[in-house]
Amino acid sequence: MSQTHEGHKGHEGREGVGTVGLDTPPRLAVDHLLDDRETRIIVCCGAGGVGKTTTAAALGVRAAARGRKAVVLTIDPARRLAQSMGIDSLDNTPRKVATAGGPPGGGGGEGGDGGGELHAMMLDMKRTFDEIVEAHADAERARAILANPFYQSLSAGFAGTQEYMAMEKLGQLRAQDDWDLIIVDTPPSRSALDFLDAPKRLGSFLDGKFIRVLMAPAKVGGRAGMKFLNVGMSMMTGTLSKLMGASLLKDVQTFVAAMDTMFGGFRTRADATFRLLQAPGTAFLVVAAPEPDALREAAYFVERLAAERMPLAGLVLNRVHGSGADQLSAERALAAAENLEEGGIVDQESGKAGLRDTAAEPPGADDDTTAVDRITAGLLRLHAERMQVIAREQRTRDRFTSLHPEVAVAEVAALPGDVHDLAGLRAIGERLAAGVPAGA
Repeated sequence: MSQTHEGHKGHEGREGVGTVGLDTPPRLAVDHLLDDRETRIIVCCGAGGVGKTTTAAALGVRAAARGRKAVVLTIDPARRLAQSMGIDSLDNTPRKVATAGGPPGGGGGEGGDGGGELHAMMLDMKRTFDEIVEAHADAERARAILANPFYQSLSAGFAGTQEYMAMEKLGQLRAQDDWDLIIVDTPPSRSALDFLDAPKRLGSFLDGKFIRVLMAPAKVGGRAGMKFLNVGMSMMTGTLSKLMGASLLKDVQTFVAAMDTMFGGFRTRADATFRLLQAPGTAFLVVAAPEPDALREAAYFVERLAAERMPLAGLVLNRVHGSGADQLSAERALAAAENLEEGGIVDQESGKAGLRDTAAEPPGADDDTTAVDRITAGLLRLHAERMQVIAREQRTRDRFTSLHPEVAVAEVAALPGDVHDLAGLRAIGERLAAGVPAGA
């Protein structure tokens, strides 16, 4: 059966995705995605702990080596991205990364001889919120908002603020037009869907009844406002004062009055960024590990992206195990190990199994043979365990691809250790481009 990657607008019919078998998903052509100059935004999303940050960083390193001027925006609090790129720390301003070492895989795309640039930054949620206030309020009002205790609490930890500010920062970077590729590492949220839901949640909060009640005195103004509040809302205000404390309620009311003219701007920018995510120049990569929970989340997110008309490029399946000796099955390896441990001889050609010319053997040879047998049996058992892991991962992947056979997949071979430098990121980039695990 011929099957091509049916991407969203702007990603249909990508080269590098060819004819596949019934059980084989189309291959995600990562280099083609990076070389396509019409691709301006790549969003890496998925459940926590599946390697989104490493994938985003590796894509940035490879894109720069292939001639793109790329910036990686991370929201990862572990700061692994900065460490792997040789930077002491990242902040809310993009910093250039020295990516000496040449294009991985020899380049080959547009600008494959290198010549690109890589910048990286880490979202500072509060600073981004402050920048919005400073940009959309006059100096006096901005100072009042920034000094307000409720604002300080909201900007530092309100539920959904981190995801919303990630969207804001993405919109700012795209508007600056200083980079031809923006790679976003979405927040390590409880759910990968929070990144898409946050603008709506914050917009609902700002447009909600609670905020409208608190805005009422400011809209009526002065003593009339207080009279209105006292007459019409005395019971509600008394309840709020008990729940929040009179001082906090006053801070909230002051904050709402100062922010009144900015509320519409939050929703407008959120809607604009949401449309940007739906545009043909955007590509979503769902990142997962070959584990049931991670792939269930990935399947849910694939369906949500389709419902929201978001352009899905494919699935990156991280930490996939492979073997260069997969012709030896787990069953045969275990049988051989048991044979050795029981003192038998595997694949004995003559009919005299277990018999050997002990007179011709030097002293201690039997002990040496026993030690070798034990080591060989242990290695065979390790191989059997590896083959069982590979089979389990394959079954898990097949369940996903049976539900979503149109989703292109790049399988990234597991590395023996953590990625902590540019060399490691280049190695991940090479595996991403290859799209299949080692030994497959």
